[in-house]
Amino acid sequence: MLYHWLYPLSQEFHFFNVFKYITFRSFLAFTIATMVSILWGKRFIALMKLRQFGQSIREDGPETHKKKKGTPTFGGVFIIGSAFVSLLICGNFVSFPFLIALFVTISYFLLGGLDDYFKVLKKNSKGVSARQKLAWQFTTGLVASYVMIRYGVTDSMIHLPFLKEPVLDIGWFYVPFAAFVIVGSSNALNLTDGLDGLAIVPTIISASTLGLMAYLAGHVEMASYLFIPHIPDVGELLVLVSAIIGAGVGFLWYNAYPAEIFMGDVGSLSLGGCLGTIAVLTKNEFLFVLIGGIFVIEAISVILQVASFKTRGKRIFKMAPLHHHFELLGWPETKVIVRFWIVSLIFAILALATLKLR
Repeated sequence: MLYHWLYPLSQEFHFFNVFKYITFRSFLAFTIATMVSILWGKRFIALMKLRQFGQSIREDGPETHKKKKGTPTFGGVFIIGSAFVSLLICGNFVSFPFLIALFVTISYFLLGGLDDYFKVLKKNSKGVSARQKLAWQFTTGLVASYVMIRYGVTDSMIHLPFLKEPVLDIGWFYVPFAAFVIVGSSNALNLTDGLDGLAIVPTIISASTLGLMAYLAGHVEMASYLFIPHIPDVGELLVLVSAIIGAGVGFLWYNAYPAEIFMGDVGSLSLGGCLGTIAVLTKNEFLFVLIGGIFVIEAISVILQVASFKTRGKRIFKMAPLHHHFELLGWPETKVIVRFWIVSLIFAILALATLKLR
């Protein structure tokens, strides 16, 4: 919000003219969020320990995870908190795409916080029930998607990678479709958050890719050159993404193996919802399957495992989500983490390559 006060000063002081540039505000947002998250991270962890906000560990999980019991959680609070401090300075709060993405992020942040509260403080291992969680998520997703279409923030066209033109206009059916993408992204990232640093690095990589896509889609000439849909004002999402990346880097400082703090549902649900919303706003709903490939694979592994056990009484994997399967195969935790990071980076590069293959 400080941006709205600083930029008008450019009429008297030419220096403040830099605040009109998305690239400058994005760099500033990243820097502020990184510094804030690293500086207050240690105190936040100490507070979580003092309050005994410790992580519970599933009993059927790998034995190596038993030692992690009691590690402070609620790390998503200082990720989103650090990002928000940065956005108060650099964010454009009159940008519709920016506000929609922020709305979904905050709504899922509250849901995740409530879920963690029940799990940690109320000692309720289930937290918010699956039905209640999905109801909250879909309500938020439907509201956000309706606003996008109702106020012309984006259109109801379906775009596919490698194709220059949209393939189909699904009209108001786009609202539930977009909501499904947002909810799916949120839950997929939540499932990925199971090892030290496993979820945050693919989140940073995916956010970086989507941030670039947003900037390109918001630039008339670049969008035309690359044959991607131009969405007015969507470039402002780069500032939001940069704040999240910076906060994520600061969180990784403490979440890297061996983790001093875990993200918790308050972080994974909100970050996943934010990424899904940006994918929808930039018309990359299908390309997001590749951009967030690790999240998709983790979610599919759970779906297949549950479906196989219910229909055949047999498991496909030693344990789901997939990262636990590799752990039970004997891979050290650090090797699973880094290899998943590498795969996430490969997916992002492949997604960016589609820009020149249309």
